[in-house]
Amino acid sequence: MSKEQKQFKTDSNIPVKTFYTSEDIKKEFESEPGKYPFLRGIYPTMYRERHWTMRQYSGFGSAEETNKRFKFLLEHGQTGLSLAFDLPTQTGRDSDNAQSEGEVGRTGVAISSIEDMMTCFKDIPLDKVSTSMTINSTAATLLSLYISVAESQGVSPSQLRGTTQNDILKEYHSRNTYIYPPRPSLRLIGDMIQYCSTNVPQFYPISISGYHIREAGSNAIQELAFTFADAIEYIDTCLNRGLDIDSFAPRLSFFFCCTMEFFEEIAKFRAARVIYSKIIKEKYGAKDPKSTHLRFHVQTSGESLTAQQVDNNIVRVTTEALAAVLGGCQSLHTNSRDEALALPTEESVKIALRTQQIIAYETGVTKTVDPLAGSYYVEYLTEQIIEGVNEYLDRINKMGGALAAIERNFFQEEIRKNAYTLKKQVDNNERILVGVNKFRDQKDLEPKLAIVDPQLETKQINRLKEFKKNRDGIKVQHQISKLTSAAENPETNLMPYIISAVKDRVTLGEISSAFKEVFGAYVPKISF
Repeated sequence: MSKEQKQFKTDSNIPVKTFYTSEDIKKEFESEPGKYPFLRGIYPTMYRERHWTMRQYSGFGSAEETNKRFKFLLEHGQTGLSLAFDLPTQTGRDSDNAQSEGEVGRTGVAISSIEDMMTCFKDIPLDKVSTSMTINSTAATLLSLYISVAESQGVSPSQLRGTTQNDILKEYHSRNTYIYPPRPSLRLIGDMIQYCSTNVPQFYPISISGYHIREAGSNAIQELAFTFADAIEYIDTCLNRGLDIDSFAPRLSFFFCCTMEFFEEIAKFRAARVIYSKIIKEKYGAKDPKSTHLRFHVQTSGESLTAQQVDNNIVRVTTEALAAVLGGCQSLHTNSRDEALALPTEESVKIALRTQQIIAYETGVTKTVDPLAGSYYVEYLTEQIIEGVNEYLDRINKMGGALAAIERNFFQEEIRKNAYTLKKQVDNNERILVGVNKFRDQKDLEPKLAIVDPQLETKQINRLKEFKKNRDGIKVQHQISKLTSAAENPETNLMPYIISAVKDRVTLGEISSAFKEVFGAYVPKISF
């Protein structure tokens, strides 16, 4: 087959012609930056006025180590903190739980108590930094801990800036760190959004995440479609409580992946702004222009990193970061070169941060807004993505919405099918991964890796046991009883009860267990 006959497609199966002209685009959504439907950016001047937030994801081992890494990043020019938690923390287990064995401090920091959270943010003024926490099932507890630490510093909750990921629906179809069934989990999210709208008004109580959908194997169109379907479910949850759309929509944020299909990824972000603004304005009738702004964080793709020839990952991350910036993100995390092998070293983290700084200060791409606008190819891709996402949203709506689609395993099966196709393409050398299935080098040098202290788990467990021994047991039991009673009443907002509990030294695991007594535990349906 000649090159002229070969069929070219993007990762989302959008056909690609040899070249494009003005006849290939409709210009249906053309607008100036800062104007509805925000195709070209949510702000009129974008990065000419202020760069995106450079928010490097961190959190590992003990609270002391994480505190040290946070200070290192802030000293080197990071402008926002981003906190990762270990699996026990994510799934509602204390470090001393038998099921936590072998996982304490491995994929993030171990946080079981208010003492751990105090240590994590020691000497970091919470009224001066913005903190993003990648936490879902236990998001209400982690936010309560964060609020309590701030108050101990004399910082009012109204001064806090940042976000909790808190996107539980994607856990059921893409990531699997759930605790309770979907409906009580949605209640907790509604409680957080409602509480923050009044008490923590500068905080984003949810970051609806397409990132994990993409990393699980979806394509760009599926990433947007399933993310926005989840968002609609969260919005409906809040509206059903009597909240006005404009009272909480300005504090909804999003989290997307950026992978290696350069132009499609740029088009994806442009398309996302149009789709979301139209949902908020046309479906929900929002009046506040800020409600229609799609504010999103981007992380470069962890799945695209290779364990082979790890220095190649610097090039991959740079390419993905540039696409995120050209697409108009509000904050960005750049992965480190060694993350396919281990938690990143300080040297690797610094290179990842410098990558963002070089793009911001040396490339010139920030001098004008949406510099690729008018590219026939980019505009064509943008329109194709909008069309493909809307087709998915129509199908999901006919099923009864995201929750019903998840219960039918629709999202899960779509993601699995696409992931399987991608894997076959790599195995058959139809998709080239440099250093993996082509241009391999048998003399690859293994980089210096970060090593988690093998004694970390023992030290953390001992600290937690000491913490539990030295608290007022009667107060703890009283708080747990109050949590259980509050959970039994579906009209009760649980946030004040959780905040009160953590201040009286109730642990994360104890709070999760109290809710599990009332809500039950989620057991997924297995399909073959």
